[in-house]
Amino acid sequence: MSNMIYLLAAGTSIPAIIGIVVLILVVLLLVTSCFKIVPQAHAYVVERLGAYQSTWSVGFHLKVPVIDKIAKKVMLKEQVVDFAPQPVITKDNVTMRIDTVVFYQITDPKLYSYGVQNPIMAIENLTATTLRNIIGDLELDETLTSREIINAKMRATLDEATDPWGIKVNRVELKNIIPPAVIQDAMEKQMKAERERRETILIAEGEKRSAILKAEGHKESVILQAEADKQSAILRAEAVKEAKIREAEGEAEAIKKVQQANADGIRFLKDAGADAAVLQIKSLEAFEKAADGKATKIIIPSEIQGMAGLVKSAAEVFKDDAPA
Repeated sequence: MSNMIYLLAAGTSIPAIIGIVVLILVVLLLVTSCFKIVPQAHAYVVERLGAYQSTWSVGFHLKVPVIDKIAKKVMLKEQVVDFAPQPVITKDNVTMRIDTVVFYQITDPKLYSYGVQNPIMAIENLTATTLRNIIGDLELDETLTSREIINAKMRATLDEATDPWGIKVNRVELKNIIPPAVIQDAMEKQMKAERERRETILIAEGEKRSAILKAEGHKESVILQAEADKQSAILRAEAVKEAKIREAEGEAEAIKKVQQANADGIRFLKDAGADAAVLQIKSLEAFEKAADGKATKIIIPSEIQGMAGLVKSAAEVFKDDAPA
């Protein structure tokens, strides 16, 4: 502004001042256009006077005005391209449509810029050709069940073919395999029949398993019932045994007490000075009680037999002495 005021003061004409301003702006634009910054994951291909000069990587760079030109800006990140379905014919003459997805990455910006006119179109055409060659050697069933094999073969072929273009193919995927409508109906019927077959098998296995579980449950129940009956029988037998033992012990105790009472009575008579006749009479009384038992035969000692005769004689004497 001060320069312009100075020029006006010096008597410079207005058109000349405008020309100077335009010149200054042009110079500034040229200078600023020389400064270039390459962002991350990018590369710039630079030409000088129409010929390849260099490839700029990430960072600040200075370009010679007018002489140098950025011919192509290349992105180095992995990229994905989805190609439209391509008609292919299998080995058993079935026409189907397959669309593919290609994952690629630019490894050499110079080759990518000068190797092929349209790299994406070239990859698409190469993908379609490779797919037709691979599917042509496979039958329909193999095509539907060999996706991984097809993907691997296509990746290897495309990677080798695109290497001179500075492109690396990382992965190829078959996105959709679309067979004809008739075959689709047949496949759906087959899949439905297969699902029904599996369902029938699962139902049969479930019923079999249920029957096995029921049988095992019944078996376990029978075993438990038998064990319970066994334990019950054992307990009943032990109870009967215990009762008999208690009864025998009671009878033995009763006999012991009776014998003890008899012994005490005899000892009492003996201590009281009872003679032999009294003792024999007591013995008779004891045998009288014995006769009341269940024994069918009783052996009487000879002494007691004599005593019995004596008692009978005494009874006769008392009978004779009785008043008439």
